[in-house]
Amino acid sequence: MRLILLGAPGAGKGTQAALITAHYNIPQISTGDMLRAAVKAGTPLGLAAKKIMDAGELVSDDIIIGLVKERLQQPDCKKGFLFDGFPRTIPQAEALKEAGIPIDYVLEIAVPDEAILERMSGRRVHLPSGRSYHIKFNPPKVEGKDDVTGEDLIQRDDDKEETVKKRLQVYHNQTEALVDFYQKLAAEGQSNTKYVKVDGIGDVKEVNRRIIDALSK
Repeated sequence: MRLILLGAPGAGKGTQAALITAHYNIPQISTGDMLRAAVKAGTPLGLAAKKIMDAGELVSDDIIIGLVKERLQQPDCKKGFLFDGFPRTIPQAEALKEAGIPIDYVLEIAVPDEAILERMSGRRVHLPSGRSYHIKFNPPKVEGKDDVTGEDLIQRDDDKEETVKKRLQVYHNQTEALVDFYQKLAAEGQSNTKYVKVDGIGDVKEVNRRIIDALSK
C-alpha cells in the first residue's frame, strides 16, 4: 500500500495516519522527519539540507526527492509507505512521477472548514502540563481554568480563528491543485493512482473504518 495522505490542519490526519500504518504495517514518512534523520546521520543530502536550513532557506525539491528515494530503499518500505505532508506542491508531485515512484492511492480526509474552525478555535491548553480542553467538546470544570491546578488555560496562536482560516486557505490552494494533477494523470491513463475522499466527521474508529473500506476497493 503506497499512499499519499491529504487532510486540512485539524482534520485528524495524524491520528488516522498512525492507524493506517499499523493496519498495513507500513512506515509513515514525513519530509520533516526525513530531513531531521538525514541531518542527524550526516548523509551527503542531509549535510546539503542542513546548510540550506541553517541559512534560513527552504530545502529544494531536488534534495527532498533525493531524500525520499533514499528513504524508500530502506527495508521497512518493502510493503509500502504513507507520505504525510508530501508532495505539497505540483513541482514535488511531478518530481515524484519523474522519479518513477508508484503511488496506489491519494487519500483525502475531508472535513468541512466550519467543523475544523470549531474544533481548533475551541481548543484551550494548560501549558505547563500540556493538558488540553475544548470549550464545547471537553470543557474544563471551571471556565478558563485547568482542572488539576486551577491555573489559567490559554488559546495557542495556531488555534486562533484568523490563523486557522489562513492555514485552511493555504491548504485548499495546494490540495486542489494536487487532486487535479492526480485525477488528470489517471484520466489520461498515465497513472494507476486512485484518488479517494473520505468523510472525516465522526469518531476515530468510524472514520478509520471508512478509510480502510475505501482503500480495499
